[in-house]
Amino acid sequence: MLAASSPGRRRLVILISGRGSNMQALVQACRQENWPADIVAVIASRPDAAGLRWAGEAGIPIASVYHRDYAGREAFDAALAEEIDRHRPDYVILAGFMRVLTPGFVNRYADRLVNIHPSLLPAFPGLHTHGQALATGVQVHGCTVHFVTPLLDHGPIIAQGCVPVLGGDSPESLAERVLAIEHRVFPAAVRWLAEGRVSQTADHRVVVQGDPQRLYMWSAGNAPAD
Repeated sequence: MLAASSPGRRRLVILISGRGSNMQALVQACRQENWPADIVAVIASRPDAAGLRWAGEAGIPIASVYHRDYAGREAFDAALAEEIDRHRPDYVILAGFMRVLTPGFVNRYADRLVNIHPSLLPAFPGLHTHGQALATGVQVHGCTVHFVTPLLDHGPIIAQGCVPVLGGDSPESLAERVLAIEHRVFPAAVRWLAEGRVSQTADHRVVVQGDPQRLYMWSAGNAPAD
């Protein structure tokens, strides 16, 4: 069933693979802050993704496209695109979507496909970012909201959030702190998109109308600053 949306409001489709904590943060912010947008579907790459139940209980249309049902990445991406396109999105938001997408899929949604990655890109693309940060000895770590391009974990940066790396950190404790600021940075960036404030220059740098703070910093022991 196609979710209704008022004229002039952005239609957002969110893709997840697991519990969908970033998806939940987006839904809650969209509703509490009255964005000019509607989250018209949540689609998971696994039928047992815990976030699907939460989204369904929140009244959002849900679907799953299980990657193991398809012979390869191209077939999976084709089926995923078909499901996405049923909802006529303005933006497709990757919120913990743990599948590498083909260049054809990425190009299909060029400048409309947005991801959050748990590092300060271009540092630490790929998996195990928190362990990479600790092994490298960086003093700050964080997350990046960016437009998706065919090159994995690259693309024009919309916003970033950073946290300190503490002496006793494990990958798990660092991940917990980064996730908390993800829940602040991601909704802010997607709200700018919904409000039509985001554009790109000819050399693919992001410009946000109104020049809001695009770097969110969280000092140890303090809540993220406004």
